[in-house]
Amino acid sequence: MVNVAAGLWDNAVADPEKVALRAPLQEWTFEAVRSAAAHYGGALKSAGVKPQDRILLIAPSVPEFVVAYYGLQLIGATAITMNTMATAPEIDYVVQDSGASMIIAWHESATHARTVATSGDLPFWLLEAGAECPGAEPVEGPLDIDEQSTAVILYTSGTTGRPKGAELTAGNLLGCSDAFMEVLELEHDDRFGTGLPLFHVFGQAVVMNTVLRLGASLSLLHPFEPNAMLEMMKRDKLTAIAGVPTMWNAMLHASDNFTAADFSKLRMASSGGASLPAEVVRAFTERFGCVILEGYGLTETTGAATFNGLNREAKTGSVGITLPNTYVEIRDLSGVPVPTGEVGEIFIKGPTVMKGYWERPEATSEDLRDGWLKTGDLGTIDEDGDIRIVDRTKDLIIRGGYNVYPREVEEVLYEHPAIFEVAVVGVPDEHFGEEIAAVIVLAPGASLTGDELRVWAKEQLSAYKVPRLFQFVDALPKGATGKILKRAIGRDELTAQASIRKSKA
Repeated sequence: MVNVAAGLWDNAVADPEKVALRAPLQEWTFEAVRSAAAHYGGALKSAGVKPQDRILLIAPSVPEFVVAYYGLQLIGATAITMNTMATAPEIDYVVQDSGASMIIAWHESATHARTVATSGDLPFWLLEAGAECPGAEPVEGPLDIDEQSTAVILYTSGTTGRPKGAELTAGNLLGCSDAFMEVLELEHDDRFGTGLPLFHVFGQAVVMNTVLRLGASLSLLHPFEPNAMLEMMKRDKLTAIAGVPTMWNAMLHASDNFTAADFSKLRMASSGGASLPAEVVRAFTERFGCVILEGYGLTETTGAATFNGLNREAKTGSVGITLPNTYVEIRDLSGVPVPTGEVGEIFIKGPTVMKGYWERPEATSEDLRDGWLKTGDLGTIDEDGDIRIVDRTKDLIIRGGYNVYPREVEEVLYEHPAIFEVAVVGVPDEHFGEEIAAVIVLAPGASLTGDELRVWAKEQLSAYKVPRLFQFVDALPKGATGKILKRAIGRDELTAQASIRKSKA
């Protein structure tokens, strides 16, 4: 049986009264989720939804998302999951690009989706608490589909050009959960929890599908808030959690009202989505008695490529080794593999690599060749197979002919006690080509000037890597998962600083 919902269905048959989902003030058993998804799938089928029809699903990390998502999977439809903060133009673009035939939206964030559906004369379903479908005839079981059938389309963030829809097949999603069930060594009595959005590949493919296919329980938090996450960890006696670096950092600064005993069951934290500063790893381990295991993946690899497993010593700065049946090569600009330890672009091949970009044959052939995905990330691989992400190729700063990797500079700046968050970016400079700028959020109650930080950084970094431009802000722009969005950082103030420095030179 090939179907993303088959594992959930089988667990409901085997242990119907076991808790599958936990949310504030409610619990859903496996049988409750199965039954609700079966009725939802039946209602969709009665409404004319057919296998491979593309259906837009806009909902936060609530149990009803799980119901609607698996309802779509049960009947072989393709789910296009989208950020609840999406605007009407953004939703309309995805509808037009994908040819979606229906929109389903959570009742608390449905305004823009309803507008698009009305203007496009599309069926619109409101997803409400309970996800009930009165009178619907439930489906009898998961539809057996081809593993190359597109189960999900996830639109990339569109760092260049318009967003592209990455087609993830049933085989991709099952391959992802296969890999993480093995490396996470989860058991049926594990209690997993996350504040990640389920519409994103990390929360959806790596966490939700893996946990529910295995038969463990999943606690959901929406929206993420550090104290609420800590309270959920304590209340639900979580044994494993998943998040991104900004979440761990926020939890570290919000944990004074909790003791180590509150998290005595916690044995593992899984991190992805962005590079994890070593200082955050050290502080988290010290505070919570639980190491953060870092992994690496992209939307185009179903969120899965590498991971630091439980039974190996994690190296600082490493995102681990390749997942089972996955291969990584580090190549130069001409596509030739580089020697061990040298920096190059990361290429990935394996069961989680996407089918391609929806209706984008040129973009697909550019990034996907002979099964190898060109990631756009720079990294190294050592003699033990440990992979380090140096930076994005687009984020590389070339100052006066020297390559400067923002992540390396950020790692050092995070060690300063006054810094809460930081992003290092390049700013155009007539003399050096690019100048190094640091955009900083200070820790509560801390004070720091650019001159003070520059002096401190000179003791930690080679001269050509030291930032010359500084901007202090209240918050850094972030995406749905909490990942810092460097492309959204305003450069006007930094450019003005660069001009002033030039005039004084």
